[in-house]
Amino acid sequence: MKTRLLLIMFCLSVLLGGQAVYAQTVHRRTSKGHMLKAYRNVIPQGYNFWIYTPEGYDTISQPVPVVIFLHGASLCGRNLERVRKYGPLDAVAKGRSIPAIIIAPQNPGGAWSPRKIIDILDWTEENYLVDTARVYSIGMSLGGYGTLDLAGTYPDKIAAAIALCGGCTLKDQSRLGELPLWIMHGTADRAIPVRYSKVVVEGMIARKQSNRLRYDWLPGASHGALARIFYMPEAYDWLFEHTLEDEERSLNREIDITLQNMSRAYKGMSSQQIYRLTVVQ
Repeated sequence: MKTRLLLIMFCLSVLLGGQAVYAQTVHRRTSKGHMLKAYRNVIPQGYNFWIYTPEGYDTISQPVPVVIFLHGASLCGRNLERVRKYGPLDAVAKGRSIPAIIIAPQNPGGAWSPRKIIDILDWTEENYLVDTARVYSIGMSLGGYGTLDLAGTYPDKIAAAIALCGGCTLKDQSRLGELPLWIMHGTADRAIPVRYSKVVVEGMIARKQSNRLRYDWLPGASHGALARIFYMPEAYDWLFEHTLEDEERSLNREIDITLQNMSRAYKGMSSQQIYRLTVVQ
């Protein structure tokens, strides 16, 4: 059977001019029942991506929120393992509880494409039990740009977003005001100066769109310092406070992220991955 399948794949490849027509999936399960899956070549011309499902997902009947993580330029490429270097996937591996499906695509290079990200979301909604009213995005650096570009293009699909030390490449940014948005940037950021986030905020204020906007310029914080936010429960608590079913799409201003609580981002977590990942056939 395996030989026959390989022969069929080879014949299809020849018919399509040698173009790969298969999708590779790698399954990994943690020791506490969490599942991590790598998807490659499942969306034509799309990104490869990880999908994490939280503990108990296999036994629930209720739809689950989704967090889309967009990484920075340092993790670009075609090795999906790089995407686990920092961010939500690393956070859950080190013990942080994030009760959501996590989508973590890998950008091979260049700016993030909002359309390609939504293609992954659409695929996930077809294959997983997703709460479509509670889809969130969080990204840093290049991923901060990607988060704002995604939010400003598809505010009807993203319930709330957190953009860290980035900016926005959209020519028309008027739709950024349609969803709860939290922009954060360190004032000592030398990689992407804070002015790139300030331009976005100033534009929203000028358009009278600040009622769904939060922004914080963290004094003395460097570019890398904001990576700690991915490990903070406050970040996910804030995201989960919002839903597309809220007609007003009001902004939560009660949950705070400050330099002081950022210093406690790793409290109660392991410096090493505490979940032993094993391949599931």
